[in-house]
Amino acid sequence: MELKGPTGWVSLILHSCLLMLLSTGWPSVVAVVGNWFGNSSKKGLIMGIWNSHTSVGNILGSVIASSMIKYGWGWSFFWPGLFVFLIGLVVYFFLVVSPQTDGFVLTTEIELNGTEKDISVDVPANPEVEQLSLLNSDDPDSFGVGLDDAICNDAIGFMAAWRLPGVASFAICLFFSKLVAYTFLYWLPFYIRHTAVAGVHLSHETAGLLSTIFDVGGVLGGVMAGLISDKLGVRAVTSVSFLLLSIPSLVLYRVYGSRSMFSNNALMFLCGSLVNGPYALITTAVSADLGTQSAIKGNSRALATVTAIIDGTGSIGAAIGPVLVGYISTSGWNTVFGMLIASVFTAALSLIPAVMSELRMLKSGVQMNVTA
Repeated sequence: MELKGPTGWVSLILHSCLLMLLSTGWPSVVAVVGNWFGNSSKKGLIMGIWNSHTSVGNILGSVIASSMIKYGWGWSFFWPGLFVFLIGLVVYFFLVVSPQTDGFVLTTEIELNGTEKDISVDVPANPEVEQLSLLNSDDPDSFGVGLDDAICNDAIGFMAAWRLPGVASFAICLFFSKLVAYTFLYWLPFYIRHTAVAGVHLSHETAGLLSTIFDVGGVLGGVMAGLISDKLGVRAVTSVSFLLLSIPSLVLYRVYGSRSMFSNNALMFLCGSLVNGPYALITTAVSADLGTQSAIKGNSRALATVTAIIDGTGSIGAAIGPVLVGYISTSGWNTVFGMLIASVFTAALSLIPAVMSELRMLKSGVQMNVTA
């Protein structure tokens, strides 16, 4: 986009304000879902299913944009904007932020002497008290959290959150994962339009509709990543496995995707599942794990900060990816796919410390509740 005249600058300012406002949503909603399901043993599956709304939104956005081309691109912004405004009113008036605010009591999982036991703790519905710990112990370290720490509600600082175990690794991983995912989101319709599928060049509308298959695969990938990580208790290993498997799928899509409509759709679905799987897992269950880990000592406000750091770092990659493709696509699509594969591999490398930590804990037979 060339910034010629006042219209270009107004457009830039409005888009910047839009993105700034939209970016406040994700850390907040992850924190809310974490308040309700943060202690669930099926947190990965629950959040994977919940996270499917992002892919559904991408699908609806692509469909609306494709169908509005003949009327003008302005309508592609008007209808989603109106819908977001109406849903925002519903959320503002009816969202219950946490169980305690609605009068529920807490059920806390407490680890005793290396063995997990489910203990129901009747807690008054008081928002000032969000966690309790056992105090009558000869060894305070056996429980790890004192009352003063348990009821600490001060917001954690940026650098303190960044230094938490696992936060930096997963933030860097999401940077490259989101770079790949958003490159597909923005460039896939263009790629399909300009690449003959079975010898036929598709229309803009058809290419836009077909590109939604990538997001349909992302729904399955997010759910499967959450389910597998719950079953095995390893978030980093699951993420790396999906990332490494996505590399051959990207190669296959580039080489064989244009052979037929079936191969195009099937390989696009596979790429969407493997690329979006770790992206969905990191932005939901992993963020909830890292934002509620024992190192924070009961700081209930840390979850939103940790989520904001991880997702914000990923959003930088999401902004860079599509712009970068705009420059390197002049060298051919093989160069673009090479960049995507290199990004996926770098994302996997960034999680090596977390993977080694999880494997050591599995080898020692320790049940893992928090990815570190």
